[in-house]
Amino acid sequence: MMYVFYCEDGANTLEARRLHRPEHLARLKALQNEGRLFVAGPCPAIDSADPGAAGFTGSLIVAEFPSFEAAHAWAAADPFSKCGVYSKVTVKPFLKALP
Repeated sequence: MMYVFYCEDGANTLEARRLHRPEHLARLKALQNEGRLFVAGPCPAIDSADPGAAGFTGSLIVAEFPSFEAAHAWAAADPFSKCGVYSKVTVKPFLKALP
């Protein structure tokens, strides 16, 4: 089943986000290589592809997991979750309708 992860950044986490980004991307790349990642990316704090010092408000990920529990465990083990970049992660089952 697919799951949507809505991840909200805590305050003043831009430096931690930059520091832990390679580990975070490696986990996403692993999902991609397994054919389980559908979309992933950050949400800029301002209307810009490069928000600079404004940073990000969070991330959105849509990926496939065997169960709700497995999706939650994956989210909890993410470097951004472990180091405090994400202050809240919401995981919900997702059914793709379009395109």
